[in-house]
Amino acid sequence: MLTKAPRGTRDITPDEIYKWHLVEKTIHEVCENFGYKQIRVPVFEHTELFERGVGDTTDIVQKEMYTFLDKGGRSLTLRPEGTAGVARSYIENNLYAAAAPAKLYYILSCYRYEKPQSGRLREFNQFGTEVFGSSSPQTDAEIIILAYSFLQRLGLKDIKLFVNSVGCEKCRPQYSSKLVDYFTQYKSQLCGTCLSRLEKNPMRIIDCKNNTCKKIGHNAPMLIDEQCPQCAAHMQSVMLFLDEAGVKHQTDPTIVRGLDYYTQTVFEIKHDGVVICGGGRYNNLVSQLGGPPVPGIGFGLGLERLIMVMDNNGLFAGDSNNTAVYIASIGAAALIAAHRAANDLRKAGISAQIDLMDRSLKAQMKYADKIGAKCVLVIGDNEISTGKANLKNMKTGEEITVGLESLTDDLKQILK
Repeated sequence: MLTKAPRGTRDITPDEIYKWHLVEKTIHEVCENFGYKQIRVPVFEHTELFERGVGDTTDIVQKEMYTFLDKGGRSLTLRPEGTAGVARSYIENNLYAAAAPAKLYYILSCYRYEKPQSGRLREFNQFGTEVFGSSSPQTDAEIIILAYSFLQRLGLKDIKLFVNSVGCEKCRPQYSSKLVDYFTQYKSQLCGTCLSRLEKNPMRIIDCKNNTCKKIGHNAPMLIDEQCPQCAAHMQSVMLFLDEAGVKHQTDPTIVRGLDYYTQTVFEIKHDGVVICGGGRYNNLVSQLGGPPVPGIGFGLGLERLIMVMDNNGLFAGDSNNTAVYIASIGAAALIAAHRAANDLRKAGISAQIDLMDRSLKAQMKYADKIGAKCVLVIGDNEISTGKANLKNMKTGEEITVGLESLTDDLKQILK
């Protein structure tokens, strides 16, 4: 047990971490290009935050949360998603008092107790964005365009965007009443979870993964046909802004998403039928959590699933080793000189490695080749006395003479 990770978790080893670095670097670049600022929130929150924010009818709250009592008897929960914690931080830190809208993004680890499967783990990493303070349809479009642009920049082809509206407090009650009438006919066939949803949140039945419930829900009334004029106009404007940005989209009236806080716009982005990004608007979440009546919208994207999809499509070229020069040494005096040279190079921003295993020169050369060092510099007594050494290009085999005193400047020129 001590040498096996808990079920539903995994290590990210050095041979694959470059994939994560690439994705995370792209996240930072795209979000900053759109004017979003990074936020970090705690790994655990008071359980009530997720019960009120995510919704007590959701699978997350009912089945999947990692909840525990701390030593003070307080109920705490490892975050199952990012939005509720970010909304709590927005309220607690009075971010609503700053210039609106607040445009935020995050990279967080999240935790859900569910059956581990391909691209979905119990501990997973999520990239998300949230915008607080704007109810305009162009904000919805910007969030979607950001997500779409991010995926395109990573090289994903044939991504498909699906958009829907789940209405507002004006049109949803009447629609919910129609859903109750419809699903009540099939009450004996619904799963236990959907029976409870029938009373509290019937729209969530449409999102059920149970095959029988899914089949019944296929012919249920759709809110897109029942929404009020304001919600209809909002959705049409979102579509218009997406068209103006050249982002192809389709309407999918079955999208309701799995969280209770959504209002109006909801969307999913798929690749080969797999959902890799989803989100929507939540105009009432901040006020439900005790904050001011501030609208919001955001999305979440699981990084494990994204990296799996990218791997399957050959979008990682392979790890580019960043070791510019390996300094091999022969003898005690040369080892000290190698230490000195390596430290000087590192201070100048040039990556360098030296022997840490008391290897022979032949073994050091093999190691340099194995780690993919771009160049190898050999220092011995003769090099120390002359102040010059041979630098070998490991790719071409070419050797040139460099000065030990001018090594940093010489390498800067060579590595250009």
